[in-house]
Amino acid sequence: MKQKIVAFITVFALLVAIVPNALAAKVIDERLGVPIVVYGANLSEAEKQEVKKSLNIADDDTVEEITVAGSDLNRYISNSNPNAQMFSSAKITLKNQGEGLVIDIVTPKNITEITSDIYANAMLTAGIEDALVEVAAPKPVTGHSALAGIYKAYEERSGETLDTERTDVANDELNVATTIAQGSDVSDEKVAELLTEIKKQIAENTPTSREEVEQIVNDQLSKLEINLSEQDRQMLIDLMDKIRGLNIDFSKWTDQLNDLSQSIGDKIDSLTSEDGFWGKVKAFFQNIVDTIASWFK
Repeated sequence: MKQKIVAFITVFALLVAIVPNALAAKVIDERLGVPIVVYGANLSEAEKQEVKKSLNIADDDTVEEITVAGSDLNRYISNSNPNAQMFSSAKITLKNQGEGLVIDIVTPKNITEITSDIYANAMLTAGIEDALVEVAAPKPVTGHSALAGIYKAYEERSGETLDTERTDVANDELNVATTIAQGSDVSDEKVAELLTEIKKQIAENTPTSREEVEQIVNDQLSKLEINLSEQDRQMLIDLMDKIRGLNIDFSKWTDQLNDLSQSIGDKIDSLTSEDGFWGKVKAFFQNIVDTIASWFK
């Protein structure tokens, strides 16, 4: 009898813990609508199911599902290839005003060129805000095509029409970021930090000429101790001069960029601290050196 009572209490306790969480997960915010999932049009059915699993979408989940194809690219990115292969997919959940933009790459091994912070920078440039954006791909891809799908899904869910001049420049930003990260001895985190800090200065100082933009770029390169080739430096200046000319409420941008800057700074601190990844790598090799040195004492 004692054992039955204990078993009953155990089962009851588990139900008390599990049921509220399960119910809470199904609550829909009617003001913001259900999450929307956009699938790359070139996914096979098996790949689509893999993406659904990565994005944690159950068969009984209430979500809206759409597809993005190469033909959608021209709506947001000029001179794009309508025959582009689209595999990157995303899930967008709108948030309340002021909650900010959160990017989660749920398959990081399969998005090979774009980090969450670089996505966030490009999305802010495009005009996307206050949303949780989860990105996934079933196999290794660069991740560039995800932006078009995110734009399409964001317009569908928010009811807003994104400024195509901004989405076009956001795509340029993605290309500049990956070019600098791949061609210079600069980490993805430092590239994201550089973009964010330059844009913060543009928002705060509202430069009126290319020369003023160039001074901001040079100041931030010096401050962050980043050395770029002259070609990459000019490419960065060109990008930021385009951003200066966009129809953006720069006073509103400042808070959003401050949040992004804090997030990037925390990641860099985590990587470089003694307890972070590189700190552990350093300690590992130091232990090896110390061990070898002890053999000769």
